[in-house]
Amino acid sequence: MENEQSRYSRLANITQIINTKLELREVLQQVTTAISEEIVQCSSVGIYLPEGDGTYRGFAGKPEQMGGMTLQSQVIDPATDPLAAEVIETRKTIYIRDTSTDQRPDPRSVEAFQIKSLLALPISFNEELFGLVFLFDYGTPMNLTQAEIESVEAYVNMAAVAIQNAKSLSQKEKLLEEKQLLLDLTQELSLCSTIRESLKTCFAYLEKTAAGCDFAAHIVKPSLAQGGKQTAFYKAGEKTEAEWNENLKQLGSLANYTDLLNDAVSLRKRMRLVMADDMDLMLFPLVSMGKVQGVISAISPLERKDYIKDPQILLAQSIVDATAPVFSNLLYMDQLEVMVEERTSALYAANKRVNSVVESITDGFFALNKEWEYVYMNQHHFLPGGRRPEDVMGKNIWEVFPEIVDTVIYTEFHRAMHERVTVRFETLSEEEDYWYEVTAYPFDDGICCMLKNIKEKKKYEKELKRLANLDLIGQMAAGISHEIRNPMTTVRGFLQLLKTDELLVPHAGHFNLMIDELDRANAIITEFLSVGNTRTSDMKMMNLNTIIHDISPIIKIDTFNQNKHLEIYTQEIPDLLLNHNEIRQMIINLYRNGLEAMEEGQTLTIGTYVENDNCVMLAVQDQGSGIDSEIIEKIGTPFYTTKDEGTGLGLGICYAVAARHNATIEIETGPEGTIFFTRFPIDKTD
Repeated sequence: MENEQSRYSRLANITQIINTKLELREVLQQVTTAISEEIVQCSSVGIYLPEGDGTYRGFAGKPEQMGGMTLQSQVIDPATDPLAAEVIETRKTIYIRDTSTDQRPDPRSVEAFQIKSLLALPISFNEELFGLVFLFDYGTPMNLTQAEIESVEAYVNMAAVAIQNAKSLSQKEKLLEEKQLLLDLTQELSLCSTIRESLKTCFAYLEKTAAGCDFAAHIVKPSLAQGGKQTAFYKAGEKTEAEWNENLKQLGSLANYTDLLNDAVSLRKRMRLVMADDMDLMLFPLVSMGKVQGVISAISPLERKDYIKDPQILLAQSIVDATAPVFSNLLYMDQLEVMVEERTSALYAANKRVNSVVESITDGFFALNKEWEYVYMNQHHFLPGGRRPEDVMGKNIWEVFPEIVDTVIYTEFHRAMHERVTVRFETLSEEEDYWYEVTAYPFDDGICCMLKNIKEKKKYEKELKRLANLDLIGQMAAGISHEIRNPMTTVRGFLQLLKTDELLVPHAGHFNLMIDELDRANAIITEFLSVGNTRTSDMKMMNLNTIIHDISPIIKIDTFNQNKHLEIYTQEIPDLLLNHNEIRQMIINLYRNGLEAMEEGQTLTIGTYVENDNCVMLAVQDQGSGIDSEIIEKIGTPFYTTKDEGTGLGLGICYAVAARHNATIEIETGPEGTIFFTRFPIDKTD
């Protein structure tokens, strides 16, 4: 009596679970739990549902793993399992008390799980088979009574009811989904403005109905029913009309396809043809207000057979019917759109030719309207501050760049705008350190401007000016040095002679001072000649590090005497074509300038390294207070000095030596010191 009450309690519980519309897997799991509690000698209960290919896969059961395999990974194939095939055919429960005497169970499963007895049941409702149930005990016969088998059948019937309910619910949900799909389609079609958009929307919803199919639309003439030809072809994928027809030819169905197309138009109903390789072809006419505007075709892929089922056909027809009136309304609009597109294309091509000419200008080019707003800008125009063209287009130039108001740009642009004349001027952009040559041309709606960066030109002009000065100095030096040195040599000789006169011994100190001053003047003339010299002789392949190490004792003594520090670092560098004495003098001048810029206790650093595999760098760094920007512009100019007793020739000599060695000198300066970089190019020719 207690077992009957427990059974009724379990059945009531499962009935309640089914009525609460829980997820199917959870309901079936409750069924297997109830069976395992009812049949205590049962070790395994499994419910297997159809896969669609004739096999059955584990869906719910206890335990969830057997022999290291999950229930969901177990598949029963009636083609190789006679017991499953018999249950499916007879729709009856089969109990095998001893598997050793019965050949119907799959011997592989019997051996793998040591099945001694087996109960197999169909899950069916109203003659419809929903799945299979299998019970067995590991290594021990179950010895089931008829009452126990009937109890299991009762639970399995509950499972059938649950599956049937889930199936009905799924059908209702599918119907609601289809209705919602048509509502969504109608809404999207209402937003379409062209035929292409309406067909694209129609194709998208058809693909939801019959995934993997190939769709096309033929827009036809009214005379198509009498053998006319289609006037337009639209494809959901990438195929052209020729490729579409070629596929039909390969299937040997192009003639039938054309006949069906004509029939679909003349009869105003859908057509179906099973082509070669069992492929489906469906044609849905687009009928609006009794008029056929076109035909939508659908072809199944090669690997699928009979893909279009009746419910799918009806839903596809509904989608086509919903598209037809929108398509008809847009047909005339699309024809107008084609005309507009053709004219727009011609205008675009003409505009593109004009733009290509402007874009080919490698200088910056832009246009301003009469409100000073940007209306055009080519790709080569540079905008300071990291701005992009889209950041300034349509905006007022004086609002975008307020810093150029009341500058030469502001004045000249206003002159070009108001006086309608072409203006040309040069200006310096301090933010980017660029020199620009600006030309502004007036046009009907404003002015267009061209900006050419002439930074390199200015640099060359400055260098030419410096070289011209050096050349002038060289000519002066060549012209007067001989005339000055001859009398100086005579005076020095007489001074040395007078020093030997015993009567003039008290004036020996004065004589020595005069001789020192003559020697100093002679040294200045020598430096003067060095600056003016533009050719270097006695050039040899040698290493810059060797010259630095040769004069390092002198540098160390100077730094020590001034209570300052020295650091020399040299990396491995290739040999260069150098004049030893000139490079030696250049290094001495650079390091002495660095020492003079520093206070006691600060460090002077001299180093060499290879940069970018194409040049050798000599760096001389001090820890002084830096160099003013006004002074940097004049550094290297002969006779320009900020020292009370300087000649202004030291750095001039450095620049001259660098020029003769095809080297360049660059300066980086700041509050924490200055670095002089001398860049020697590496000759890689063999």
